Amino acid sequence: MPELSTIYDYMRAHAAVLGERILREYPALHQFDDTVSPRIEGLLRTPFPAQTIAIMGVTKRWQQARTAMVIAECGTGKTLISLGAIHVHHQGSPITALAMVPPHLVEKWAREAFLTLPGIRVFLIDDLRNGGDKNKAHGVNEVRLRQGRIVREGLNTTLSELRLRKDSLSSRKRWLSLCGRPSLFIVGRERAKLGYFWRHAYRVPHSGPYIGCVVNSDTGKPVIVDESRLTLAEFEKVKISETIESRGDKSCRPVHSPLWQADADKIRRMAPIEFIGRYMPGWFDYTICDEIHQLAGDTAQGNALGTLASCTDRIVGLTGTLLGGYADDLFNTLFRLEAGRMKEHGYEWGTTGRSSFTQDYGVLETITKVEPTDNRCSKAKTTSMVRRKPGASPLLFGEFLMQLCAFVFLDDISAELPPYEENYLSVPMDPLMMAAYRELEDSIRKALKEHRGNRSVLSTMLNTLLLYPDHPYGLGTLYGKEFDQEVKRNVSFVIAETRDLPEDQLYSKERRLIEEIKKDLAEGRRCQVFAVYTQKHDVTARLHRILSNEGIRTAVLRASVDTSKREAWYARQIKEGVQVVISHPKLVETGLDLLDFPTIIFYESGYSLHTLRQASRRSWRIGQRRPVRVKFLCYEGTMQTACLRLMGKKLLVALTMEGKFAGEGLQNIDEDDDMLSAMARELVERNGIGETADAVWKSLNAEHQKLFPATSRSDGDVSLLEAPAILPGVQPDPAALIEEAIAESSVLIFGQRPGSLSGRRPRTKPTIPEQATLFG
Repeated sequence: MPELSTIYDYMRAHAAVLGERILREYPALHQFDDTVSPRIEGLLRTPFPAQTIAIMGVTKRWQQARTAMVIAECGTGKTLISLGAIHVHHQGSPITALAMVPPHLVEKWAREAFLTLPGIRVFLIDDLRNGGDKNKAHGVNEVRLRQGRIVREGLNTTLSELRLRKDSLSSRKRWLSLCGRPSLFIVGRERAKLGYFWRHAYRVPHSGPYIGCVVNSDTGKPVIVDESRLTLAEFEKVKISETIESRGDKSCRPVHSPLWQADADKIRRMAPIEFIGRYMPGWFDYTICDEIHQLAGDTAQGNALGTLASCTDRIVGLTGTLLGGYADDLFNTLFRLEAGRMKEHGYEWGTTGRSSFTQDYGVLETITKVEPTDNRCSKAKTTSMVRRKPGASPLLFGEFLMQLCAFVFLDDISAELPPYEENYLSVPMDPLMMAAYRELEDSIRKALKEHRGNRSVLSTMLNTLLLYPDHPYGLGTLYGKEFDQEVKRNVSFVIAETRDLPEDQLYSKERRLIEEIKKDLAEGRRCQVFAVYTQKHDVTARLHRILSNEGIRTAVLRASVDTSKREAWYARQIKEGVQVVISHPKLVETGLDLLDFPTIIFYESGYSLHTLRQASRRSWRIGQRRPVRVKFLCYEGTMQTACLRLMGKKLLVALTMEGKFAGEGLQNIDEDDDMLSAMARELVERNGIGETADAVWKSLNAEHQKLFPATSRSDGDVSLLEAPAILPGVQPDPAALIEEAIAESSVLIFGQRPGSLSGRRPRTKPTIPEQATLFG
């Protein structure tokens, strides 16, 4: 016993017993030795063993509940799994299925359906109208596969026609008499939520205390944003709304108050999903929601997910990136899929329920400020602020995700894939740029101290310090805004003056980019380069010019290329001999297979975890034959390094919620609330954010090292795959200690505990013994 000084010693000593206890407490719905449905053999494509287990897991989940999710890394075949699960579950009877997918994947989903399901008929829902522009498709149109291409051919109808029963007993029976075979209806996510035209709705009083100000019609008071009033100039092309939490001096139940309304002057239209939910409940047997993580917001697309979950018999959500680093990223998705279960735990829809959910499963930081008052006879003024931080409790996995989700990782089919390698390349700045950057950094630091808590300064700080090293000219004077109590409006103030560096000079990061690209091109490897600043200060245009001057055939993918035509755009560039493609990572985030670009270079990473994870796996997919290299470039000791470090932290948390319990993700999240504040604190206090970026990414890839073979690297690169499994000063991963004990027995595609894990939502923070029940 004296040798068992830590929890890791205990788990190492009793790994076999703990493994047996886990298998007994959380038996998998489908294990390796369980019988597989013979209907899987009827699929036109033979799934890999891991895909077969996931298909059976989803099928057995549907026998117990209406909802399921497939959390599968990019390239593992989520489309095949979902279509295969429908094929197995319906047992050969004619069914109707609906797939809501990203707009650029509509035709790809149709092609995948024809190549997977025997006898399937596929229809595209273009809109709710049966007339309009003759150059565009309208209504519901059947498509067929002709020489590898999707063509509109066959039945043409509308949703309003499909809901009519006419001479039949019901509209479904009428449809089955017309079709008689399994049918799949595919709708693009943008078209699915396409509702009526809208316009802003607010009032501007001509008298009274708020004369000339924008006021909410529901309250008659100004809308306060970041301690300042909303102005007319801030009403742009986005919908603005307010949550009302008080009436006069009394608090009330939160009420959503939109500052927009339907535009009666334009053509009236209705969203197809809203029509299905209102007039066709029960018409569809199955629903597939692809990239469900993009439907987690309080948006029309997110509401469409809730509508589909309520009006179809079975639903499955697909994603490769479930979590964005924070526990409440899952709140809306869980509520839309399993509202009853969330209510059993005591949560309610809205701000209040989300706050309670974050308190139970997230990481919160309470900041208390004590300010002296002018009156010496009174006590000091104390204010408290609660902020969320990256991280999530493992209880969230056990309570909600284990029973709902099927997890498939690329390592499950890694025998069919080439090696995967990630490199973090830190580049020192040139002396000229270093001096200009530090000067700008000092000016922004001074503005942060003078205007504490001002969000405009924080936003300017983040974007400028990330952008300036890659585009060190043309930024001009940086301004912030704050509310002036005297003039009762926002006024501008100068944050900093930026120094313009020579535009025609090559800087160290650009030279390193050219070096890396030429090295890969010499091996016959095309490169995909990602940059996130593509508008006013266009980094992609600068990179295009620099690479072209070096004799490298380069093309830039712009957002103006329609989402449905980007796959063809890439094919055209390859045919024309393009060696390097530059784009924003969000343009290729989902669906596209960049098999011809085995090298991916993040010249700029951005700070969206979903986008980074999706874009980094565009090349490492089924069908890839060459080793895949992903490189992250950043300037040493700048905000770019801090950004990558925080992305590594959030990525560890995301892996935990997807079934990979990496201790780093939960135990060493020791930094600030959101990315803006964390970076601001590092800038002001110069304390750094946790470990160096090298250590964070190495610890993340310690997980990958066990799964993927490392490839050789050139001198000077920091290879994440060559990190030791246990770094000095870092505790080992508890999951690794029991991995061997459970690997030969079962894989928890779906885990379910006899009885119920949950009762009412805990009103207090879970204690250590309660958390330990996950491990027995």
